[in-house]
Amino acid sequence: MASERGLRAGVIVAAAGLAALGACAVSVTESPRLLVVCGLGTVAAGALLWGCLGKLRLPVARPEMPVASTGWPATASVLALEARLEHAPIALFRVDGLSGPGAVAPVNANARRLVAPGRASEPAALYALLAAQPADERTLVSFDTERGLERAMVAVSTLTVQGEGGRLAALMPVESQLEAEALNAWRQLVHVLTHEIMNSLTPVASLSRTAHDLLGELSADMPADAAEDLSTALDAIARRAASLVDFVSSYRSLSTLPQAQPERVHLGRLFARLAALVGPQWQARGGSAEFSVEPASLEVMVDPGQLEQALINLLKNAAEATAQVASPRAAITARLGRGGRLRIEVADNGAGVPVDLAPHIFTPFFSTKKQGRGIGLAMVRQLVHGNGGTVRYARSVSSGARFIVSF
Repeated sequence: MASERGLRAGVIVAAAGLAALGACAVSVTESPRLLVVCGLGTVAAGALLWGCLGKLRLPVARPEMPVASTGWPATASVLALEARLEHAPIALFRVDGLSGPGAVAPVNANARRLVAPGRASEPAALYALLAAQPADERTLVSFDTERGLERAMVAVSTLTVQGEGGRLAALMPVESQLEAEALNAWRQLVHVLTHEIMNSLTPVASLSRTAHDLLGELSADMPADAAEDLSTALDAIARRAASLVDFVSSYRSLSTLPQAQPERVHLGRLFARLAALVGPQWQARGGSAEFSVEPASLEVMVDPGQLEQALINLLKNAAEATAQVASPRAAITARLGRGGRLRIEVADNGAGVPVDLAPHIFTPFFSTKKQGRGIGLAMVRQLVHGNGGTVRYARSVSSGARFIVSF
């Protein structure tokens, strides 16, 4: 700053000197010697002025030039885009132009979690499934997970990046949402059906009893055969109406389950209560029901009464499935599965569930038993789902059935 002030002062002095020497040259035109001296001074002052002007940074008018970008805004935009992709609420996979599962790779956090231990049972099979999906279409697919079969919506888009073609697959698991919607739909349907049926059955049962009582008073004035036939018919109507009322009342419980009241439950103590409740029944049949918790201190936040009821229903189902087995066995285990999720398994050595019937066993009114009402497993699903969990049927490695309850 001080040097710039000195240069400006030098410019002023040189300019003043040039002006003074010019005036002097005009006044001494008649003296050649003085004229030469003025000329030499003028040259020296001009040189000083030129040097000072060269060193000064004076603003110069120039045509408009584009300002070079620093690169920061573009970098910030890229980072923001990468952050959005990384935390997108769907799983994104890159599908290269090659074929086969090796051409698929996860892009964001949700995709990596989906193929991490505890979710997809066979990541390679999931990759092959994604690689086989057509572009620009939406498809509902199914794949095996540690919690059982899971459905997901897949959308594939084609894109070109730096001259190379490829596809981007977006995978959104919808099993929990579909299950929740199905449960709500069934709950509403059961509520409407039971309400309407009960409204119709109640007067039928009441009128049949009233008619049966009136028949006893008027039977003296009627032929014996007619009175007996009417009594039998009215008694049959009353019995069937009462049976239907009991039948419908059992389904009404599906639509009127109380809200779960979760609390910290020690699974070891809960299993001990279940063992004392159902163990003697299995032993009386020459079998056993074995309970195990790993680690012994394992706990879960659920409604203890509802979880206990769900496990009792599964054990009842296992007892019915092993009715014809010489040495029936049931194994109930609780442990932390891959991914840190609580996994409760109820397995038996019965005949198992046929493959074609497995997708329907949790549906209300569906039963493979002659006297079954189709409410046991439907109730299990309602109870588990109401506590934030899921229940799946899994194919057993050897024989029998295996149900997995996850929280």
